[in-house]
Amino acid sequence: MRWAGQQIDVETPGTLPGLGSIAGLVRSVTTPEFRGITFHEVLARSALNSVPGTMLPFNWTINPYRGCTHACRYCFARPTHEYLELDQGEDFDQQIVVKTNVADVLRRELARPSWTHEPVALGTNTDPYQRAEGRYRLMPGIIEALAGSGTPLSVLTKGTLLRRDLDLLTAAAEQVHVGVAISLALLDEELRKTLEPGVPSVRGRLDLIRAVRDAGLPCGVMVAPVLPWLTDSSEQLDQLFAELSAAGATGVTPLVLHLRPGVKEWFMDWLAREHPELVARYESLYGHGTNASPSYRNAFESKVRPLLNKHGFGRTSSHRSHEPSRPPRRTTKRSDTQQEALF
Repeated sequence: MRWAGQQIDVETPGTLPGLGSIAGLVRSVTTPEFRGITFHEVLARSALNSVPGTMLPFNWTINPYRGCTHACRYCFARPTHEYLELDQGEDFDQQIVVKTNVADVLRRELARPSWTHEPVALGTNTDPYQRAEGRYRLMPGIIEALAGSGTPLSVLTKGTLLRRDLDLLTAAAEQVHVGVAISLALLDEELRKTLEPGVPSVRGRLDLIRAVRDAGLPCGVMVAPVLPWLTDSSEQLDQLFAELSAAGATGVTPLVLHLRPGVKEWFMDWLAREHPELVARYESLYGHGTNASPSYRNAFESKVRPLLNKHGFGRTSSHRSHEPSRPPRRTTKRSDTQQEALF
């Protein structure tokens, strides 16, 4: 990947209508290396987001970007763009909000006496290692700030750019618990190119898993989402788990596709174009909510369990290096908008 040319002197200013009222907006820019993409640089008021609910293994997240050039048709985070008066389709893929001061704000927040060093997760909404990170380099400052403050962290990504920061993550792991997970749910490159066109190749992510393991870090894999009748056969899952095992993955967590309102329409539009024969089956499968029908999910669980056991992934595992007990729920800090949380 060439990053030459992605400098300030080649930018073309241009503010998207409707974003001028967004607090903290500094400028909107385009660059030749990101054809069709607009970056909206903002000064964030906060970096740490409090996660609502109690079902997750972390209470706090950081999202340095909003929107994602990975352009995954199924991305559950798409509706968060509506908060910015942008649409959850092409705008989510092409209008990327960048919190340019996120590391500085984070350092101030971590220095507060009230901060209790609870685990912080990155990659729970949009990918922190999407292509924009090669330009803005926000993650090194975030990693250093968290580790330097004694705060455990975890990263979930599809971005092979994480390899750039392996030395930083390895150094951080000497100070705090560090977890790394890669999202990889299919081996079919032709399907990937239409379903998640901005995501690095399957081979690139398998190589990334190897690099993470060679660096001495654990590396879990989120096999998510599993797509009914497209990537869910026993043969496909068996082959995928075999590849993940060979790459050194320390655990696998498979999750069946779920479709939120808005996301469902965007995904179904893709399905009608690419696999029209499956439209009626998906409409029936997801006819009563965001999750596949209970009968499908039960059958999938019965099918996947022996395959996980076969490849040494019998225990659903985490991408964390250790599993610290979940700290008591705190309510003293809220994000500016809970739209940025995982659920």
